[in-house]
Amino acid sequence: MRIESRYNGPPGSGNGGWSAGVFAAAAGGPGAVEVTLRRPPPMDTELSLTDGEVRDPAGDLVAEVRPASVVDVVVPPVDLETAVAAAARYPGLVEHSFPGCYVCGPQRTDGLRIFPGRLPDGRTAAPFRAPEQVSAATIWAALDCPGGWTVLAPGRPYLLGRIAAVVTALPRPGDDCVVTGALLGVDGRKALVHTSLYAPDGALLGAARATWIAS
Repeated sequence: MRIESRYNGPPGSGNGGWSAGVFAAAAGGPGAVEVTLRRPPPMDTELSLTDGEVRDPAGDLVAEVRPASVVDVVVPPVDLETAVAAAARYPGLVEHSFPGCYVCGPQRTDGLRIFPGRLPDGRTAAPFRAPEQVSAATIWAALDCPGGWTVLAPGRPYLLGRIAAVVTALPRPGDDCVVTGALLGVDGRKALVHTSLYAPDGALLGAARATWIAS
């Protein structure tokens, strides 16, 4: 396994959702998979997966992968127009701790450009146009940052710690999808969030629950 440098999150490390999706795909199990990141995923480095442990060439633990209980809680969808309006209020357009993030960084013209903005009920929503090359890792990435932005605020950075996701289908390249996120609660430095991704016809493409850690 290798996390290519273009799929970064914070500078010098892989995007958490993309990396978790790569690890989950390597595990090869059906159904929901849970990935716990033990350190920032290194990029352009050959990683190995043995007995549910992702390790770097030095043998240091990067992540743990295991089957997860069913991810059956979904965040309700919104229509594309509502998602586009929410994205115009994306706080990351004004202040972003990691503006080069592959998923939600406004500086990345070659990224997924998912800009989650707040809805009146506190959820986040954003449009997501599926890229030309779509894989399960793409869905994991799309399910990542919209959850974090339910709790992220200026001067309050969080990083993904754990994510469990299930991918039910892949969008077609160019599909205008919608992703929604919801904050379940905050316990100290930990925030529990849910995210869901929907196809243009409203079909559920994937869902996730995740724990974000205040950094």
